[in-house]
Amino acid sequence: MDLPRLRRQALVTLPDWTAAYLQTVPEPNDDIGFIELAVSLSRQNVEHGTGGPFGAVVVERDTCRIVSVGVNRVVPLHNSSLHAEVVALMLAQAAVGSYSLDDPGIPPHALYTSCDPCAMCLGAIWWSGVRRVVCAASTEDALAAGFDEGPVFADSYAYLEARGVEFVRGLRREAARQVLMSYVEGDGKVYNG
Repeated sequence: MDLPRLRRQALVTLPDWTAAYLQTVPEPNDDIGFIELAVSLSRQNVEHGTGGPFGAVVVERDTCRIVSVGVNRVVPLHNSSLHAEVVALMLAQAAVGSYSLDDPGIPPHALYTSCDPCAMCLGAIWWSGVRRVVCAASTEDALAAGFDEGPVFADSYAYLEARGVEFVRGLRREAARQVLMSYVEGDGKVYNG
């Protein structure tokens, strides 16, 4: 085995435009503002050609402080796990210094995402420690755009809800659906359809 050829690290980065863009948007302080930010991140990601049509925001619930953001980085970083939710959760956990956003001493966190989570992201949500998730576009919207969301069922949500994860779905759905459709109409790569 040629060990020097094995890659020993993978770098997860946000696109260069992210920091400057976040300086231009008003700081949200409620569900509508945070979900609009997640949707606008997805739109910016499409317009800049830096990934798929998905955006996410992790927020400290008590203070409404944004802890991290994420956009889909699957295609540009060659990594199927880099969905917007996963990127935002990874960056949030790094920011608080814990693999769980539900550890004692860490305030509760919420995830705002431009689309209902796929099967992988539902698992990541559970293990992340986030206990509130607000979504915009629906699984059906993602499927209509050509994205295969994997084995996501009503029971998937019921399982997480029974364990204390609250879901709010469909907030600003049409705006997020339009981002999905503009991505596909602009010949964006549907990488798991």
